[in-house]
Amino acid sequence: MIRKLIFLCLAFTALSFTSDEKPLKIALLKYNGGGDWYANPTSLPNLAKYCNQNQGMNLETNIPTVEVGSPELFNYPFVHMTGHGNVVFNEQELDNLRAYLGGGGFLHADDNYGMDPYIRPQLEKIFPGSKLVELPFTHPIFHQKFDFPGGLPKIHEHDGKAPQAFGLFHEGRLVALYTYECDLGDGWEDQDVHKDPNEVREKALKMGANILRYVFSN
Repeated sequence: MIRKLIFLCLAFTALSFTSDEKPLKIALLKYNGGGDWYANPTSLPNLAKYCNQNQGMNLETNIPTVEVGSPELFNYPFVHMTGHGNVVFNEQELDNLRAYLGGGGFLHADDNYGMDPYIRPQLEKIFPGSKLVELPFTHPIFHQKFDFPGGLPKIHEHDGKAPQAFGLFHEGRLVALYTYECDLGDGWEDQDVHKDPNEVREKALKMGANILRYVFSN
């Protein structure tokens, strides 16, 4: 299964971002614990459309849901999770995530306000001994097609803190990104959901496009 994922990821990253190739697949991660994993239903489809229109990528815009412990996880080189509350990974799910991330997959966790105290310890359980580390503003994820010299954009205020991006590394590779006090996913949603100004939504979509471009180019 791990070799299958590695093969898929190598095939995906080798693809040119053109419309005549097989679409790249991303998914929404469904997790246990009571948190609303289903928040922001329009965010990933909108982000995929934005990347296709503005970066020449070929992302599937029909976004499936995949469970943490499912073997189907290995069909998606990139998965996104969000929510406002509790997150729990059991041992089988941790094993599955460990194999998925170790084999080439990528997880983006976006705090939708309230996830923070739950997601941090769960992520750090995946690879025992590994800790989330704050990414410097010089990290390539902030400097893909769109340049963010000050790191993550601030989309929603929450507690008024500066937005932070944390990475989980395995064998020198960034395998998971955790975005905090930023709320990128809200910025990807349909405009009438949160009524964010266009310039704020544009910043969120550009940063999301950077994340996807980084994942599929590395």
